[in-house]
Amino acid sequence: MHTASLIRRTTAARAIGAFAALLIAAGALSPAARAQGPLPTEVNGAPMPSLAPIVKRASPAVVNIATRGTVAERGQRNPLLEDPFFRRFFDVPDQGPRERQFQSAGSGVVIDAKQGLIVTNAHVVENATEITVTTIEGRDYKATVVGSDTASDVAVVKVKDAKLAELPIGDSSKAEVGDFVLAIGNPFGLQHTVTYGIVSALGRSGINPDGYEDFIQTDASINPGNSGGALINLHGELIGVNSAILSRSGGNIGIGFAIPSNMVRSVVDQLVKYGEVKRGILGVHIVTLTPDIADNLGSKDAQGALVQEVVGGSAADKAGVKAGDVITAVNGQAVKSAAELRNRIGLMRVGESVDLAVLRDGKPKHFTALVQNRAAGGGDEAGASGSVHHAFDGADLADAPGGGVLVRAIEAGSPASETQLRPNDVITSANRQHVATVKELRAAAKDQQTLVLGIRRGSSTLIIPVR
Repeated sequence: MHTASLIRRTTAARAIGAFAALLIAAGALSPAARAQGPLPTEVNGAPMPSLAPIVKRASPAVVNIATRGTVAERGQRNPLLEDPFFRRFFDVPDQGPRERQFQSAGSGVVIDAKQGLIVTNAHVVENATEITVTTIEGRDYKATVVGSDTASDVAVVKVKDAKLAELPIGDSSKAEVGDFVLAIGNPFGLQHTVTYGIVSALGRSGINPDGYEDFIQTDASINPGNSGGALINLHGELIGVNSAILSRSGGNIGIGFAIPSNMVRSVVDQLVKYGEVKRGILGVHIVTLTPDIADNLGSKDAQGALVQEVVGGSAADKAGVKAGDVITAVNGQAVKSAAELRNRIGLMRVGESVDLAVLRDGKPKHFTALVQNRAAGGGDEAGASGSVHHAFDGADLADAPGGGVLVRAIEAGSPASETQLRPNDVITSANRQHVATVKELRAAAKDQQTLVLGIRRGSSTLIIPVR
C-alpha cells in the first residue's frame, strides 16, 4: 500500500495510534532529524492528523472552579465528647467547635450556557461558602449550588449573566473499550490542560462502596484539579465527568475514573428540578448472580441480580417478585450485577413504572413495578438501610422480635462499618427516644446530624454515638 493511500485512509479516530507509523512509513524523518528537527506539518502533501479542532471546540465549555469554605476539624478526641447529648447528660462543658478555613480548586463543564448551568463533582463544592467560576478567557463569575448528590459525586452550580459556551452531552452507553478520549481540566491549577488516552474499561465499581457507581476507566491523565472536568470523545461530546484516580502517590498512574454522561444527565435532571436526587427502590435485598449459583438454580450462563429477600408491601412485592428470582434486565436493558441494578433503580424517579425481566426456576417472566420512595418501604437494592440515616448506610436493619431494631449485617467499607455497631446488635433507643421498629428509628433519626443510640448487645447495654 502506498504511503499516500495510507494517509488518506487515516481518520481522526485512528490518528493518535497511527501517528508514529505514518512518519516512519513516509520516511519523513531520519533518526537524526527526529531528534533535532521540528515535526513536519504534512506528509506527501497531506496534513498531519491533529486533535486541535476538537480541543478548540470543547475547551471553552470547561471552566475552573475555585472554592472557599469552612470545615470542622477531626481531632483525636473522644467521640463521646463531640456529642451534645452526651455533654448535657454528664454536664461536660461545651468546648466549642474546632473549624478551619480551606480553599481548593477543581473543574466544571458548562451543559446549559443559556441557564448558566455547570456540572462538576459534589466533592469539589462540598462545604464551600464561596464559589468562583473562571472561563478560558479569564472571566470570573460567582456561582451558587443548584444541587449536590454525594452518592453519585455529581453537583450542579449556576452563574448569572455569563458569556458561556456549552458542551454537547453524548451517549455514554455507546462508548467502547479502546475508544480514544480526551480529558480537559485544571490539574494542579494548570488551567485548560488537555490529555488523551483510551477507554480502558467500562462499568467499574467498588471505588466508593457507599456510592452509585458505573465508572468509565481511562488512562488519559487525570490529576488533582481535574475533578469535575470533561472526558470527551472524538466527536467533541461529553461522555464522562472526571471524578477520581487510583494512585498510591496522589498523582496519575494511568488509572482514572469518570462518571458516565448518561448517569450525569439523570442526576442533573433531578438536581435542577428538585435540588436533590429522589432515589427510588424496589424493596429487595440482592446479590450478584455468580456462575456457581446460576448452575444450582438451573439458570446456566445467566447474568443478573439474585433476589434474596422481598420486603413486604414494597414495589417488588406488589409486582409479584419473589425470593429466588433472578432480575436480568430493567426496561429492556440487561443487568449484569447487583450494583448495576441498584444504579438503574436508584436513578429512576419515584413513581416511575419499570419493566423487570426475571428468571424464575429457569423460565423467563416479566413484572411491572412502580418505583417507591426510600421512605415508603424498608430495604433497598443494596441490602442497606440508607433511608434511615447516613450512618447506617451499609447496615442491614430489620424489626427485632420483641421490639427494637436488629442489625442483621454490616457491609465492609461502608459508613456503618466505621461506627461501633456490630451484627446482632439491637437498637432500643435513639437520642433517648425508645424505638421498637425500623420505622420508628427512621423517624427519630430524621434531620439529625448525630444520634446517641441505646444498644442491647447480648446481656450488655451500651450507649453508642454515631454521626
